[in-house]
Amino acid sequence: MPKSRRPTILDIAQRAGVSPTTVSHVLNNVASARVADATRERVEEAASEMGYRPNGLARALRTHRSNTLALISDEIATTPYAGELILGAQEAASRHGWLLMIMSTGGRKDVEEREIEAIWQHQVDGVLYAAAHHRTVDVPDSLRGKPFIVANGESSNSQDRSVFPDEFQGGYAATQELIFAGHTSIGFINTQTPIPARDGRLAGYRAALEDAGIRFRRALVAAGRLTFAPDGYEAAIRLLSEQRPTAVFCFNDRMAMGTYRAARELGLGIPDDLSIIGFDNQEIIAEALSPTLSSLALPYYQMGATAVDALVAELKGEPLVIPRQLALPSPVVRRQSVKRV
Repeated sequence: MPKSRRPTILDIAQRAGVSPTTVSHVLNNVASARVADATRERVEEAASEMGYRPNGLARALRTHRSNTLALISDEIATTPYAGELILGAQEAASRHGWLLMIMSTGGRKDVEEREIEAIWQHQVDGVLYAAAHHRTVDVPDSLRGKPFIVANGESSNSQDRSVFPDEFQGGYAATQELIFAGHTSIGFINTQTPIPARDGRLAGYRAALEDAGIRFRRALVAAGRLTFAPDGYEAAIRLLSEQRPTAVFCFNDRMAMGTYRAARELGLGIPDDLSIIGFDNQEIIAEALSPTLSSLALPYYQMGATAVDALVAELKGEPLVIPRQLALPSPVVRRQSVKRV
């Protein structure tokens, strides 16, 4: 065979000593074809040795499938720690031998509609509709009719599939980490913003206290806006000046940063006088604080990978690997800001 010519199925069939039909069945993973394991291995080895690459365009025309997924997001591509969701989706797609297109709308509906129109023109098989933060989203009608899944958010239509962080579990685990360290006076600095994380983490906080036999005290809960450190700082100043708990669970790492500042202005050492745990595991904050901040790591990578696995399974006609509404846990990342008492 001339070196300039790409190997064909016929070439591989001659090398492996089988029929072109058998080669086609093996290379296209035809589920209904009965091919002996030894024959399958011989075909795959021949294809590898000859450097065979399938013609993607021809296969797409034949199967009406491009083996391509698209991830459409509002601002996730510009959110540093949410990049793990993209990485998880990319690596899962690669494991399946699929490609992943990434598009960011900047939160603009007109851009979103143009991008959805473009992906259908490119014969994309399925879509991850991703949010920059966990919230309820309205899936655009233009996505309906083909497989899609909401990632890092919950669809307003309960029949749509969604994968998102388990906020209750996160709040419970963060509070439990402080309880296991011996604390019984535990404050919570929450957000005022009405998002699923606000209510879920508060419910988890309360449940962990109750399960440990610790009375929930409304006075130990303060709230700030979802911005940078000043609002975590102001809420922490109020809480620590009036109640003085021995430990504080902060809604996110930025609020924890404000709590560090408030504690030091009040003459409290961390973790000797006050233990602190954050949420998000935003390493640029958690690793930079002194002492380093214990935090909960949102499952961005797992959300991306799980969403892709579910889409590919659906497209292949395999049983769904996840329920329609899947909440993933956030693990504790232990550092130096929590002290056993």
